[in-house]
Amino acid sequence: MQLHEYTISELSSLISKKEISIPELTRHMLDRIEKLEPKLGCYISIVEDKAMEQAAKVQSMLNDGVLNSPLAGIPMGIKDNICTDGIPTTCASKMLSNFIPPYNAYVVKKLYDSGAVLLGKLNMDEFAMGSSTESSYFKMTKNPWDTERVPGGSSGGSAAAVVAGEAIYALGSDTGGSIRQPASFCGCVGLKPTYGLVSRFGLVAYASSLDQIGPITKIVTDGTLVLNAIAGHDPMDLTSSRRAQPDYTKALINDVKGMKIGLPREFVDDGVDKDVRNAILNAVKVFADLGAECVEISIPVMEYVVPAYYIIALAEASSNLARYDGIKFGYRASEPEDILDFCMRTRSEGFGTEVKRRILLGTYVLSSGYYDAYYKKALKARAIITREFNKAFEKCDIIIGPVSPTTAYKIGEKINDPVQMYMEDIFTVPVNIAGLPAMSIPCGFDSKSLPIGLQLIGKRFDEPTIIRAAYTFEKNTDYHRARPKIN
Repeated sequence: MQLHEYTISELSSLISKKEISIPELTRHMLDRIEKLEPKLGCYISIVEDKAMEQAAKVQSMLNDGVLNSPLAGIPMGIKDNICTDGIPTTCASKMLSNFIPPYNAYVVKKLYDSGAVLLGKLNMDEFAMGSSTESSYFKMTKNPWDTERVPGGSSGGSAAAVVAGEAIYALGSDTGGSIRQPASFCGCVGLKPTYGLVSRFGLVAYASSLDQIGPITKIVTDGTLVLNAIAGHDPMDLTSSRRAQPDYTKALINDVKGMKIGLPREFVDDGVDKDVRNAILNAVKVFADLGAECVEISIPVMEYVVPAYYIIALAEASSNLARYDGIKFGYRASEPEDILDFCMRTRSEGFGTEVKRRILLGTYVLSSGYYDAYYKKALKARAIITREFNKAFEKCDIIIGPVSPTTAYKIGEKINDPVQMYMEDIFTVPVNIAGLPAMSIPCGFDSKSLPIGLQLIGKRFDEPTIIRAAYTFEKNTDYHRARPKIN
C-alpha cells in the first residue's frame, strides 16, 4: 500500500512508531495532488509551503511529547467555505475570489490544536448551492470512479479528494445533503452531525438554520476520530449545544443485536433506481442477519420535504447573501455610474447563475404578499416533518435508506434542469429540516460499477447509535475497501 491509501489510525500508528515522518507523509500527499489535480480538479488552492511548515512543527511537537492526538500529522483538506486565517476562502465564487479571512473557523482551530496538517481548500458548488460541483466559478471536479460523471455536491471536492487519495480526510458542510450525497457518489463515509453539535463559526452561511459542518473519510472509525476533535460548545456560535460531548470512539462496537432499524416504505418506492433499491434491501438483510430487528415504517410527509426545504433554504440564502454588495469585501464592479448601479452590477457580475436563481426565489417567498403563502407554510411544514420523524423513532433506534435515488450522473446531464436536480435531495433534506444526525456509508455498486451509499439517520444527539450501526455494517462487508483505479 502507498501512504495515501492508509486510514487515519494506520498512519497515526506509523508516525508514533517512527516508521514514517510527518514531513515525508505530507510530501507524498502533495506529490499525489500535483499528479491527479489535472484529471480531477479537487482543490481550489493548495498551500504547499504552509503544509510543509506545519508538518515540521507538528513533528517537533510529537518528538518533544507535547502533542498527543490521533490526528497529529495527518494531512487533510477543507471545503472552501470554511474560513482559514491567511488562506483564501472563496466559496468557489467570483464574489469572494479575493477574500482572505483574518481568522480561523472554530473547527479549523480545533483541528490545528490536534496537530492536523492542512493541504489546501477544496472545490465546491458556488456558495454551497448545488448537488454536483458543476456551479463552481473556478473548475469542475470530476468523480474518481468515472471522470465523465459528477462527484456530487456541494462538497464534491472534499469527497473526491478523499477517495482519490488527495487528502486522508476532509471537512465538508451539509445544508441539505452536501456531505452525504458526494460521499455516496464517490464511495466514502460522510457524517452530518446533529445541528448544534459542531460550531458553525467561520462557516460562510448559506442557510443558517440548516448548515452543519462534518467529516468526510475513508472509513467510519476515521469519521469518528474527526468528530471527536471538532465537536463541542463554542461561545462564538449561539446555536452551539452546551451538552457534554462523549468519546464517540466508544461507539465503535461490532454489534447490532437487539437494535431496531426502520426502513420507510417511501425510501424504496418506484422513484428509486433499481440498483440503489436492491443495495438498500441487501443492507437490511445484512443487519437482520447480524441480529438487528428490521421493521417497515412510514413517513407520509415525504412529498412535502423538498418544497419545504427549498423555500426555507432559499429564503435564508436571500438574507445571508445580501451582505455581498461590494462595499465591505469581495468583488467590486468597476466604474459604476452611482451607488445603485455599483451594487446591482457587483451582484450581477459577482454571482453565478444558480446563486442568482436561489436569491431571486428566496427574495420572492419573503416578499410582501407571498410570505404567508410560502415561507410561513414552509415553517409549519418543517414542524410537521420534524414531528413525523420523532414519531418514527418511537418504533426504531435508527432509520436507514438511500442517500440519493440514483448513483452519480454524467456531467451536464441535469445542470439545466434545476427541478430534477433538486429532487435528488429528497432523502437527505429532511435530516437538515429536523436537525438530525445522519451518515452515508458505502453499501454496494450499480450495474455501471458506481458506488451506492446507505444513509443511517439517528435521533438528535444520538451519533453513537448510528456510528455503532455503521461500524458494524462496515466490519461485516467489504464495500468500504473498494477504491477507483486512478493514477
